[in-house]
Amino acid sequence: MYSYHIHSTFSDGKNTPEEIVLAAIDAGIVSIGFSDHGFTSYDLRYCMKDQPGYIKEITEIKEKYKSQIQIYIGVEEDAFAPLDRRNFDYIIGSCHYIVKEGKYFPIDSSYDHFKKCLSLFDGDSISFAEAYYSSFCGYICQRKPDIIGHFDLITKFDELGESLFLQNPKYAEIAEKYVLKATESKCIFEVNTGAIARGLRTSPYPYENLLYILRKNNSPITLSSDSHGIDTLAFGFEETKKQLKDIGFDRITALVDNSFKEVYI
Repeated sequence: MYSYHIHSTFSDGKNTPEEIVLAAIDAGIVSIGFSDHGFTSYDLRYCMKDQPGYIKEITEIKEKYKSQIQIYIGVEEDAFAPLDRRNFDYIIGSCHYIVKEGKYFPIDSSYDHFKKCLSLFDGDSISFAEAYYSSFCGYICQRKPDIIGHFDLITKFDELGESLFLQNPKYAEIAEKYVLKATESKCIFEVNTGAIARGLRTSPYPYENLLYILRKNNSPITLSSDSHGIDTLAFGFEETKKQLKDIGFDRITALVDNSFKEVYI
């Protein structure tokens, strides 16, 4: 098993890096990467405040446990707050905000925050989706992060009430248009089980229609749990691997021996 979207106490995770490493070893994970939220000046609630300390601590435990597991120093960079990628082994590029009139509105931190974002578009979910994907794909194509984080994060709460997106053909057209655009970057798309672990979704990001498009275009994927605690380091991986095989994937991309390589699932 491999897992590269993991949050520790350096951002909004529940466990220290060393606790996570020990749990990963016990779980049989052979390669992990830490991806705490990069600093965002416009929202200090969840981001990393001590990047040097983060790098120092993970470097130390990387050396300490090198005979038992491969450890990499990554970061989850928000699309509106690019970092110096030379400080990290890899970056996950994600979009957690909508910007309107110079203000940053979080899409996914709670259902209430999501509804606030929707209200910025007068309740028009299609306009909201167009703005989200246009902004995110602009970042992806310009920045080319190593891994694209939860591509359709905008659908996080879609199963809590009336479906605004996943059952909407107009939304499907927008999401499919932009996922095709994002494939041009040649970045790795993560298949993310985090919302399933939180009881918000019954399927991973990206949703199945987009996964079929990624398969058709031979886009590289990796499997991630977006873990915020040691109990979810590989949450739903076996079920998701089966889904991926049914779609036609036979391999994922993993960071092994300091480079991204395809491994069979």
